[in-house]
Amino acid sequence: MRDPVTGFEYPASWQQKVTDPRELDPVGQGFAVLTASGTILRRGYTTGTTAAAACKAAILSLSHDVSRVTVRLPCDLVAAGIPVEAHAGHASCRKYAGDYPADVTAGIEFLAEAAATPEGLTLVPGPGIGHFSRDTPRYRKGAPAISEAPLACILAAMQEALDVTGLSGVTVTLSIPEGARVAQNTLNPRVGVTGGISVLGTTGLVEPWDDHLGESVRARLSGTKNVVLTTGRVGLRYSRLIFPDREVVLAGGRIGEALSVAQGDVILCGLPALILKYIEPHILDGTGYATVEELAAAPAFFPVAAPVLAAFRKKYPRVRVVLVNRDGKIIAESP
Repeated sequence: MRDPVTGFEYPASWQQKVTDPRELDPVGQGFAVLTASGTILRRGYTTGTTAAAACKAAILSLSHDVSRVTVRLPCDLVAAGIPVEAHAGHASCRKYAGDYPADVTAGIEFLAEAAATPEGLTLVPGPGIGHFSRDTPRYRKGAPAISEAPLACILAAMQEALDVTGLSGVTVTLSIPEGARVAQNTLNPRVGVTGGISVLGTTGLVEPWDDHLGESVRARLSGTKNVVLTTGRVGLRYSRLIFPDREVVLAGGRIGEALSVAQGDVILCGLPALILKYIEPHILDGTGYATVEELAAAPAFFPVAAPVLAAFRKKYPRVRVVLVNRDGKIIAESP
């Protein structure tokens, strides 16, 4: 059985530990993960998926009351039956975190208000959604903190609802009443996002990382040599394209643990933030940049990164580091 989200092939020995085979259904569908112990952990929904559900429900409720909606996720899975409360253009959806105990946004409410217009489809970010306080490599100052994948998911869900209602146009205002408070417990203040939380989600699903990722990494590395380790979905995609003849393993933030288990020559490939912070935790000191992403887009990046990568390669000669940007271009690598 293969995980449709990550591509990980679950070992038969793991599946055999599940007493009721029917419990594996959500695993095969991608909405849960299986661990080496036979425990099944549920994936949650991202802020982007929650926002899409609320916006879709608000539009649908212009014609009828709504208690559940279906959303096509950025990973192309279809999440059916997401609970909502929607009436007369007003909708509420609470974020479902699954089995991810560290999710600080778990349970927070997303509100959407829809109003019919003569034409067009408009999303208005309201209170509780953060905004960038400075220009970044991907966003301009003042832009709402809504990433590309979830924005596309939200707009697609809105369009589906518009098609169902038969309206010519609609404007939806999306707000998160607890957003400003919850944002103080996230990285937003450090990366220049103020006033609320970010609407995120590359796949649309929240991984129960704390519980299952380490087991999956160790299992995949135990019998494989010369792997590519990567830290996230973007790195996973481009690592498979750049190194098609190698096994690519998603290690998340567990770089040190993965390197200690990996056999043979290893390539560490992905976006620069997690990798460089692992290699040199103080890499930003004295640069004047608040995040590695900002540094990576600046002319100062290579002069800062090159000696760090060279020193790491000298210390760990079997590990080659390849850093890519979000377009898949290699921006730095070990000598």
